Amino acid sequence: MLIYLRVFKESLNFAINALKNNKLRTFLSLLGVTIGIFSIIGVLAAVDSLKQEIKGSISSLDNSTIYLMRFSFGPTSIPQWKREQFPDVTFEEYQYIKRTMPELRATSFTLNVTPETIKYQDESISNVDIAPVTNDYYDIEELQVVKGRFFNEQESVGGAPVIVIGDEIANSLFGSADPVGKKVRLYGRKFTVIGVLQKEGSGLFGNSKDTMIILPVNMVRKIYGDNNKSSFPAIIIKPESDTDVQEFIAVLKQKVRTYRGLKPDQIDNFFVNQLQGFTDFIDNITGTMSKIGGFIGMFSLLVGGFGIANIMFVSVKERTNLIGIQKALGAKRRFILFQFLFEAIILAIFGGLIGLFLVWLISILASNFTGDFEFILSSSNMFWGMFSSTIIGLIAGILPAISASKLDPVEAIRTGM
Repeated sequence: MLIYLRVFKESLNFAINALKNNKLRTFLSLLGVTIGIFSIIGVLAAVDSLKQEIKGSISSLDNSTIYLMRFSFGPTSIPQWKREQFPDVTFEEYQYIKRTMPELRATSFTLNVTPETIKYQDESISNVDIAPVTNDYYDIEELQVVKGRFFNEQESVGGAPVIVIGDEIANSLFGSADPVGKKVRLYGRKFTVIGVLQKEGSGLFGNSKDTMIILPVNMVRKIYGDNNKSSFPAIIIKPESDTDVQEFIAVLKQKVRTYRGLKPDQIDNFFVNQLQGFTDFIDNITGTMSKIGGFIGMFSLLVGGFGIANIMFVSVKERTNLIGIQKALGAKRRFILFQFLFEAIILAIFGGLIGLFLVWLISILASNFTGDFEFILSSSNMFWGMFSSTIIGLIAGILPAISASKLDPVEAIRTGM
């Protein structure tokens, strides 16, 4: 064990000397490893950060949450021309599902409408996201109202002119004043603010509830009408927690088919989108991104490996005389082999550490400049990056180390003189 520690120490010294004495050559050799590690860890960290941000954006919704609409969350085998003929879900279908579906925890009808301008006295905010929903949306999203309250079933059904606003909307319009009870103007009408949502922070796609207004969907239906193609209705459904979701979906599909009068040989003219399917779809995309990034990074590492192999062959040539002397004094082949092998690994680790430092530096800068977006540099990604770097160093150093260990001491001394 002591001899290997001595070999490691000497290899470390040789590697440091190589860095000192041949700065440009060593820098160019390590550049490939540095870029490779930077690419691999950087891509993995970016993908992990993206996945966490997406999951954080939808964390308030349970994976079993279902969206019934004429659009699909993911790829589908149904051709586009046929999907375009699908009818929108209706408020009557929402009421039918709410009335007849067993094991139903909550369901809400919502419209996807264009942003609007909201005004209060001399203050106004344009391009505000509008969320027209029924009162059960409060339970589906598990909303937190810090001031006032959410609208009740009577206000929801009657389409009362009341709204619940996000934290940023409240601060922009009312400052430090209490917004509850104030009258704001929206759609050319007056609405009463009855609640303010808890501050959430910005979402990945800019869809934070801090900049959102929630109001009864029946009020917006009065304005838009039920046949307006610019609004995209959806029914959000949340089964009971102990429900078999797949069985629930099967029953739901059958009820919607029956309500729409579809024949057995006709396909579903609607989509039942499960949030779990959406997260799986996102996982597939991010997984593919990780593989592509890792593949590109491995090519960079291979280039770096060739650079290390090159510098090791040069190092063997420069130290031929020394190798001959070591062998003449009784150094065994494995001593010479491990000496150069350790040196190659140490050089690769140096390159990996530089790449890791660059990723760490960029992660700090990215987190500071992107606000609420957190750039994740996990220990597992760091481990696999350094492990890859070590393996590349090992592979790159094998041939030079073997060639050094096979040198004849007499020939080595004579050649090196």
